[in-house]
Amino acid sequence: MMASATAIKSEPIQPIPMEISYNQNKAELGKMLFFDPRLSKSGWLSCNSCHNLAMGGDDNRPSSIGHQWQIGPINSPTVLNARFNVAQFWDGRAKDLQEQAGGPIANPKEMASNHQLAIKILQSIPDYQTKFEKVYGDKDISINEVTDAIAEFEKTLITHASRFDKWLLGDDSQLTLQEKEGYHLFKEKGCVACHNGVGVGGNSYQKFGVVKSYDKDKNSLGRYNVTKKEEDKYVFKVPLLRNIELTAPYFHDGSIWSLNEAVSLMADYQLGIKLTDNETNKIVSFLKTLTGKQPEITYPVLPPENIHTPRPSIN
Repeated sequence: MMASATAIKSEPIQPIPMEISYNQNKAELGKMLFFDPRLSKSGWLSCNSCHNLAMGGDDNRPSSIGHQWQIGPINSPTVLNARFNVAQFWDGRAKDLQEQAGGPIANPKEMASNHQLAIKILQSIPDYQTKFEKVYGDKDISINEVTDAIAEFEKTLITHASRFDKWLLGDDSQLTLQEKEGYHLFKEKGCVACHNGVGVGGNSYQKFGVVKSYDKDKNSLGRYNVTKKEEDKYVFKVPLLRNIELTAPYFHDGSIWSLNEAVSLMADYQLGIKLTDNETNKIVSFLKTLTGKQPEITYPVLPPENIHTPRPSIN
């Protein structure tokens, strides 16, 4: 028996749409760029290096490894369902996926290239010229087109058809009693105040350490880096909880590997409550029902370089 529209809307969490609209040709070009390491200075790192689509959309490291083995300052968030974020990056400094896509290319600790060099390299590859002309109507490739294409591909990376979504849509058999009790606790204890909507998070900002100060990481200042407002110190974008069982380690500092421990700490620091082991287990059981169907991505055949065209210097 399917739930009524009214019943679905009464829940603070909404199902991921089964169908999304996007430009297929643009997304196919974006997929090539997402997997192409030639956007990096070394020619070894791609978007997929830190947002691995075979690993829940991140790299399962406390912090990503960038150019010349540099370790980044913060945990890499998942790219799956990132279209449901209110903004991108933990501090929300990018207003959308397109703006975010340009950041790592030019970041000296990540891909360590720059926009001008990345464009020169793409412009030197005949097949890319042809593909950009087909999508954008111009052989003169721009960074705006590059980031627009990558963002269009990333918009396709949704994980619909989770067991929880099927339950939301009326199939009561999808959840066990423990999972249902976990969802009840998730709402009753107050977790849902921040983790709600389609992404089960990602649509608001919150201070890490509402009830008591988070003392493991005092270097990451969060939204303060963007706004310079004192009240925004240690305020971060609330992370998506979709596919959370696949994206350890947790928090912006990647300090916690156990989902049970992450739930327990969140209750303590954010809500000021101590969960019993039984309550924690039930909430974790519920969270695991948020794992959806992973995107089926075929690795693209990347356009070959023209051996007769000198490659721009990366020095």
